[in-house]
Amino acid sequence: MDDEVRKLEAMGVKIELNHTVGQNIYYYELVSQNNAVFLAMGAGAPKFMSVLGENPLDGVYSSNEFLIRANLMKAYKFPEWDTPIDVGKVVAVIGAGNVAMDAARVAIRLGAEEVHIVYRRRKEDAPARIEELHHALEEGIIFDELVIPVRYHGDENGFIDYMELNRMELVEREDGSFFPEPIPGDNYYMAVNTVIEALGTVPNRLFLDRAPDIERDERGVIIVDENHMTSVEGTFAGGDAASGAATVIKALGEGKNAAKSIHAYISTHFD
Repeated sequence: MDDEVRKLEAMGVKIELNHTVGQNIYYYELVSQNNAVFLAMGAGAPKFMSVLGENPLDGVYSSNEFLIRANLMKAYKFPEWDTPIDVGKVVAVIGAGNVAMDAARVAIRLGAEEVHIVYRRRKEDAPARIEELHHALEEGIIFDELVIPVRYHGDENGFIDYMELNRMELVEREDGSFFPEPIPGDNYYMAVNTVIEALGTVPNRLFLDRAPDIERDERGVIIVDENHMTSVEGTFAGGDAASGAATVIKALGEGKNAAKSIHAYISTHFD
């Protein structure tokens, strides 16, 4: 990585450190100072359920925060490292991807007695790699199929106490595929001490919410044309920010294609 940075600097690339676009400098300032702007901030912000009780209650984590605290911030070494995570007896992980399996297995290692994977589809529909799913089940993790949280409830101290779940059913569409739909009124409650939402990631909202002219789709992903240009002329985007979470190889390819488009744009619009 250091070699790559040195090569870029040798080519004349100027690297500005400790600058958060949207805070230290605004996007529209960048647009006014440059002929073209390329957005490649990835998709590192967590998605949330956006259900009642999610924000104010303690004990509700995104998988990003939970795993960072548990691993990079060494919560497993508390009190030697001052990053406690008290998972309690019962943990619920919302989602069924690889990250959800990681979070569930880490919760077991942090002392949880019972860990549930809560998923709106069936176990066989889980997007996690089959070996990840098998390893989780081998460790005793419980898989709750065809359910979705609709509300979190807390105790008098502001900690999550239980969550309300709605059972789902798979409804066949015209194209033959099946989509989970809630069964009206078929709700039940699960007592939990910790909830971890592992729902995937989206591009950085801090920046994009302050650049409303840049169009996004329903996932929060930047919309680009065949040349990787956004809805703002002269602003391009690529990688996970423009395609959703994908692979490094795909992001590299988009970066190269966008560079060609930017070169063509500048060559034809500026002397």
